[in-house]
Amino acid sequence: MTNWEFARLEYRAAGTLGADRFMDWTATFHHPGGVLRWGTDERFDDLRHLNRAGAAGWQAYDRAAMHVHNEPHRLSSVTYSMRRPVP
Repeated sequence: MTNWEFARLEYRAAGTLGADRFMDWTATFHHPGGVLRWGTDERFDDLRHLNRAGAAGWQAYDRAAMHVHNEPHRLSSVTYSMRRPVP
Protein backbone atom coordinates (compact mmCIF):
# COMPACT_ATOMS: atom_id res chain seq x y z
CA MET A 1 0.00 0.00 0.00
CA THR A 2 1.33 3.41 -0.98
CA ASN A 3 0.94 6.45 1.25
CA TRP A 4 0.75 9.76 -0.59
CA GLU A 5 1.38 13.38 0.22
CA PHE A 6 -0.57 15.95 -1.75
CA ALA A 7 0.10 19.40 -3.18
CA ARG A 8 -1.32 21.80 -5.74
CA LEU A 9 0.15 24.13 -8.31
CA GLU A 10 -1.96 27.25 -8.88
CA TYR A 11 -1.31 29.07 -12.10
CA ARG A 12 -3.29 32.35 -12.26
CA ALA A 13 -3.54 35.38 -14.49
CA ALA A 14 -1.68 38.08 -12.55
CA GLY A 15 -4.09 40.83 -13.56
CA THR A 16 -1.65 43.58 -12.60
CA LEU A 17 0.65 44.56 -15.43
CA GLY A 18 -1.17 47.01 -17.73
CA ALA A 19 -3.28 46.37 -20.80
CA ASP A 20 -1.87 42.87 -21.28
CA ARG A 21 -2.63 41.83 -17.70
CA PHE A 22 -4.26 38.57 -18.79
CA MET A 23 -1.00 37.58 -20.46
CA ASP A 24 1.01 37.58 -17.20
CA TRP A 25 0.75 34.42 -15.08
CA THR A 26 1.80 33.76 -11.48
CA ALA A 27 2.74 30.27 -10.27
CA THR A 28 2.23 29.31 -6.61
CA PHE A 29 3.04 25.85 -5.27
CA HIS A 30 1.22 24.70 -2.10
CA HIS A 31 2.69 21.61 -0.42
CA PRO A 32 2.90 20.09 3.08
CA GLY A 33 5.98 22.20 3.88
CA GLY A 34 4.28 25.53 3.06
CA VAL A 35 3.74 27.84 0.10
CA LEU A 36 6.33 28.61 -2.57
CA ARG A 37 5.93 31.50 -4.99
CA TRP A 38 7.52 30.36 -8.24
CA GLY A 39 7.38 33.71 -10.01
CA THR A 40 5.48 35.46 -12.79
CA ASP A 41 5.68 34.53 -16.47
CA GLU A 42 5.17 36.95 -19.33
CA ARG A 43 2.86 34.43 -21.00
CA PHE A 44 1.03 31.19 -20.21
CA ASP A 45 3.86 28.69 -19.87
CA ASP A 46 2.95 26.20 -17.16
CA LEU A 47 5.10 23.41 -18.60
CA ARG A 48 8.23 24.84 -16.97
CA HIS A 49 6.53 24.74 -13.55
CA LEU A 50 5.10 21.25 -14.11
CA ASN A 51 8.59 20.02 -15.01
CA ARG A 52 9.99 21.63 -11.85
CA ALA A 53 7.41 19.82 -9.71
CA GLY A 54 8.03 16.57 -11.60
CA ALA A 55 11.76 16.81 -10.90
CA ALA A 56 10.88 16.82 -7.18
CA GLY A 57 8.83 13.62 -7.62
CA TRP A 58 5.34 15.16 -7.86
CA GLN A 59 2.78 13.65 -10.26
CA ALA A 60 -0.11 15.73 -11.61
CA TYR A 61 -3.33 13.72 -11.45
CA ASP A 62 -6.02 16.36 -12.03
CA ARG A 63 -6.36 19.73 -13.76
CA ALA A 64 -9.11 22.28 -13.14
CA ALA A 65 -9.47 25.39 -15.29
CA MET A 66 -11.53 28.42 -14.32
CA HIS A 67 -13.14 31.09 -16.47
CA VAL A 68 -14.69 34.27 -15.09
CA HIS A 69 -18.43 34.51 -15.80
CA ASN A 70 -19.75 37.59 -17.60
CA GLU A 71 -16.28 38.37 -18.88
CA PRO A 72 -14.74 37.67 -22.27
CA HIS A 73 -13.95 33.98 -22.60
CA ARG A 74 -10.42 33.98 -21.18
CA LEU A 75 -8.71 31.47 -19.00
CA SER A 76 -8.14 33.06 -15.58
CA SER A 77 -6.59 30.20 -13.58
CA VAL A 78 -5.51 26.58 -13.75
CA THR A 79 -5.00 24.40 -10.69
CA TYR A 80 -3.06 21.14 -10.86
CA SER A 81 -3.60 18.58 -8.12
CA MET A 82 -0.38 16.71 -7.41
CA ARG A 83 0.81 13.80 -5.31
CA ARG A 84 3.95 11.87 -4.58
CA PRO A 85 4.62 8.71 -2.59
CA VAL A 86 5.78 9.19 0.99
CA PRO A 87 9.17 7.49 1.40
